[in-house]
This record gives sequence, C-alpha cells and structure tokens, in this order.
Amino acid sequence: MKNTPPSNDRCGANPRIAVQRVQPARHLRSVVSAAVMLGVTGCASILHSVTADTAAPGTSKNAGPVPAHAQNSVREECHPEPASAAPQYIIGYGSLMQDESRQRTSPNAGPAQPVDVSGFRRGWFAKGSAVGFSTTFLGVVPDAGSHLNAVAYRIDLTELKATDRRETSYCRTKVPSDDVMAKVPAPMQMRDGEAWIYVNTPGAAATPTAQHPIVQSYVDIFLSGCFEQEERFKLQGFARECLATTANWSANWVNDRVYPRRPFIYQPRAGQIDLLLSRELPDLFSRIRIE
Repeated sequence: MKNTPPSNDRCGANPRIAVQRVQPARHLRSVVSAAVMLGVTGCASILHSVTADTAAPGTSKNAGPVPAHAQNSVREECHPEPASAAPQYIIGYGSLMQDESRQRTSPNAGPAQPVDVSGFRRGWFAKGSAVGFSTTFLGVVPDAGSHLNAVAYRIDLTELKATDRRETSYCRTKVPSDDVMAKVPAPMQMRDGEAWIYVNTPGAAATPTAQHPIVQSYVDIFLSGCFEQEERFKLQGFARECLATTANWSANWVNDRVYPRRPFIYQPRAGQIDLLLSRELPDLFSRIRIE
C-alpha cells in the first residue's frame, strides 16, 4: 500500500459537487452473454467491457433485463476463491465504512484505516430489489480515470464469505496494491495479501428513479462512516471527499428517517450530516421529500 499525506486535493477546488450522469449501458445482454460463453474468469473483464455502466433515469428499460442464466453464471464468477494462506483485506466504500454496520457482518475484523483507491468510480447505481419497495445503493465500477476515498480492513476467510453473502448482488474484485494509497502515516501492510472491492454486476446497474430512490437512512450510514474516519484520524475534509468522489446524486431522494423532523433521536449525526449536504449539494438537499 502506498502512503500519501492526508489530503483531499484531488477533489478539485470547486466546493460544489456536480450531479453526474452517464450514458445508457448499451448491448448489456450481449456483453454478459458473450463473457459467459467465452468462459471469462472474474467480473472485472466483464465490467470493463461495459464502460457505459449505468443508464440515465428512464432509460434502463431500453437495455432490457439480463437473462437469469447469464446473471447466475456471472455471479458464480463474482466470488472467486481467495488464496487461503494470504492475508485478506476488504475495501469498504459505502455502508462498510461505518463501524457499526461493518461489525455486524465482520465482528472480528481488524481496525479500518482510510485509503484512496484508484481505478474505480463510486456512484448511486446499484439498484435494489425489483420486488416491493426498494432503493438505489452505492456501487463502484472500474474507471481508470477515477478514484474514491474508502476504508481498508483485514478480515479472515469466514468473515470474507459472510461479506460475500451480504454483498451478494456485487462482484468481489481484486485491487492491485499499487492502486491503494494510505491516508495515515503508519498504514497496514497489504502487499503480502489480497485486497478486494465489491463492484456492480451489469444487470444491477441503474441510476436512481422514483421507484428506486436514494434514501436518507442509507446516506446517513455512509456519511457516518466518513465522519468516523475524519474524526478518528484527524483528516479534515474526508467526509466532504466522500461526496466529491460519489457520482449520480439525484433529485430522486427521500428522507425515510424515523422522526424526520427530530432525526437526532435515532441518528445522532443528523445535524452534522445535514449541514454537510446543505453546503455541498444545496439544490438537491432542498428538494429531498419526506417519505
């Protein structure tokens, strides 16, 4: 793991976060089916082929659903067997950044440290279940020109499998150690092990819609984890960088907090989170509707 001074210089000078849109995922079914037929091992090659990885709102239906047999075949390749003798590390970039959320799945995991990961783009394009009421979650896709801040932590094989089950709709993809830069002076040594990140599967990629909005309760978990790292390691601007390196913020955003007008009862960081969002995403923040 490279070591870099704690900085958010790579976020750019503009304090406002742009709302980004990407092009529709064209030929999605043919890419996935071809990869399956050719026996491609691992998901990274499939996802690299789908450079237009998400569909703009209202266009996801144009690509059509990925056939069930293709989805199953891809998923079998998405959780490769780790090297049993090598230390295992997870890079968490969404709910896994928060201590409480991460420890529910991995209570024995090592302490999380802040890192910067190159070659991946984080955004709101992990569509939830098509059945019932659901949401759009954070995901990442390979993108050579992008980076994101995240956490890295060591995990044993049992809890790696447990995380696979938790992140069943994602592909666990190996990250080269040279693409992970530490944000603390004395980082964990990851070169002797395997580092993994959970990336979007092609069939689950779609930006937020009215049926699958961004939900505040999930934003709270994500940003709580960012603030935990910022405060624990005295990394000024780390939480803001979480916003800056996340694409596809959307007006399809609902406040589903318990007692949304008195959120501090159940979400002690509500005021801190809302202040950050109101400063960095003022237009979208003002349009969040209570659900």
